Amino acid sequence: MSSRKQSPARLVIALSVAGCLAIFLLYTSIAGGGTSSLRPSQLAGREGKEVQLAGLVLAPVRGDAHAGGLRFRLRDIDGRGRVPVVYEGSVPDLFKVGRHVYLTGTLRKGVFVGERGTLVTKCPSKYAPKRS
Repeated sequence: MSSRKQSPARLVIALSVAGCLAIFLLYTSIAGGGTSSLRPSQLAGREGKEVQLAGLVLAPVRGDAHAGGLRFRLRDIDGRGRVPVVYEGSVPDLFKVGRHVYLTGTLRKGVFVGERGTLVTKCPSKYAPKRS
């Protein structure tokens, strides 16, 4: 049996590559160009910039998400700001008035235009007390 001694250079190269990959993944997860999440009251001055909007769906909800767009309004959880929303695309099953939603898009002439496929509902907590 011949015992061949491995070169330490291979280990150093492998560890260097793994370290570089780890640093790259950490950098992209922290500073990686994500969109900021805002409430309707924070949209002022963000005309034309892509953001993620979070808010409560207000009545009435009109239109069709696949033909011409779904139209509704979002407001802050605390009730301060409101914004009209137009969205075309798939709608989650849990979407309804009073539900907390997240949506990515841009503000155009005072109307938030959502990107197709970005509407997400926040699931209600089964541990929260029911509102009467």
